[in-house]
Amino acid sequence: MTEQYYWELRNPDGAMLGLEFARGVSAPTDMLLAHALPERVDVVVRDENDHVVARGRGLEHPQSAPMARLRVQGSDVTRENVWPDGSDIGRLVILPGGEIGTVCEWSHADDHSSWRWKVEFEGGG
Repeated sequence: MTEQYYWELRNPDGAMLGLEFARGVSAPTDMLLAHALPERVDVVVRDENDHVVARGRGLEHPQSAPMARLRVQGSDVTRENVWPDGSDIGRLVILPGGEIGTVCEWSHADDHSSWRWKVEFEGGG
């Protein structure tokens, strides 16, 4: 069993080869929240041996939302833009640049005009 996943998120619409959006490392998971994704994103998930676990190309979602749920389903990654709910508390989230933390709190206005959240990061050696 793999001990780490390496998440690579790129915006395929920038520059000749796309622009890196985030690269981060997490414990293996079949779902990762992503904050402030571009309209389209390519996602590659690798294990610590550099084997591709799953991939998604040109992932888009019509709903505008501050977060996306990236799901590993077999060898594919899917995307669903969401306004997080109680089921997302405790879930890992990747931020632009690649830092990965844990969602501790989330709330938003009924009209989606604002949100408030807390995320916790663990230091490593």
